[in-house]
Amino acid sequence: MSIKDKLPAGTRLGFGTAPLGNMFRAIPDAEAAETVEAAWQHGIRYYDAAPFYGAGLAEIRLGDILAKHKRSEYVLSSKVGRVILDEIEDVNARDLGEKAGVFAHGRPNKMVNDYTADGTMRSIEDSLKRLKTDHIEIVWIHDLAQDFYGDDWLSVFEIARKGAFRALTKLREEGVIKAWGLGVNRVEPCELALDLSEAKPDGFLLAGRYTLLDHQRALQRLMPDAAAHHAEIVVGGPYSSGVLAGGAHFEYQKASPEILAKVEKIKAIAKRHDISVKAAALQFALANPVVAAVIPGASRPERIAEDQAAVSEVIPDDFWREMRQEKLVAENAPLPIDKA
Repeated sequence: MSIKDKLPAGTRLGFGTAPLGNMFRAIPDAEAAETVEAAWQHGIRYYDAAPFYGAGLAEIRLGDILAKHKRSEYVLSSKVGRVILDEIEDVNARDLGEKAGVFAHGRPNKMVNDYTADGTMRSIEDSLKRLKTDHIEIVWIHDLAQDFYGDDWLSVFEIARKGAFRALTKLREEGVIKAWGLGVNRVEPCELALDLSEAKPDGFLLAGRYTLLDHQRALQRLMPDAAAHHAEIVVGGPYSSGVLAGGAHFEYQKASPEILAKVEKIKAIAKRHDISVKAAALQFALANPVVAAVIPGASRPERIAEDQAAVSEVIPDDFWREMRQEKLVAENAPLPIDKA
């Protein structure tokens, strides 16, 4: 099992398309198109989408632009677990739990959770149409353990184990897809999936749980277990919903005073060493050998160039030493200086 082998050679930076679903704000179609094209022009060849992002809006926008390029030159991942219906609803009234209002500017189509085998196949078929393609290389099972499930997330996991897990394993064995895994923002379902004796995932898209602001839980068990199973991780949300990139959100909500204070400490250290916080955020995630790639999102073309520059920006070793000394990163977190 290896996600890295399924990505374009040399890929470290991919493109997360949640913002293209009108995340937090309504993005003009032209701006969304320019952003995807900017990603292409900067050499990005891995794109991650999901039906949930604006009720299919992100997939539609991504498909429109990528259809202009050769399909053999890029890799797509999308997600299953939610099916988009033709029925229209009040977007602001959606019961999205912790993500309430995040995609209030998306399409008004109703979405239903469906982790069964049939729901998985329908979701993939619908995504193929929106993405204007005949295949998707990697499929993630989306949001199995959202907080709004409470303790019921285990029952949702069980439905997926009997449905989506087995359906995707069959598709992988048949060569229809190259890999599958979980796309979640909690580590517990990933840990549980690695313990299964059947239908094992190839890896995980872990959103928000391996960032400068939140990585301790992932380091305890998930990272070592993933390494032991050769299951690699794509890090989503490396800027923690934007607060590490100058935004105001953390975990899809307004950042708390405590989080903002921590961000200010990181900014101060970054300023002393004359580096960008974006560079620190991306290179922190990539320093872990289990991480296959990072996929920050962007809704403006100029952000793509910033992300690309951040991956290769030179960060002094003293920056990382100070971050560790100030306990802003866990003592056992792999850092770029540890590779020297």
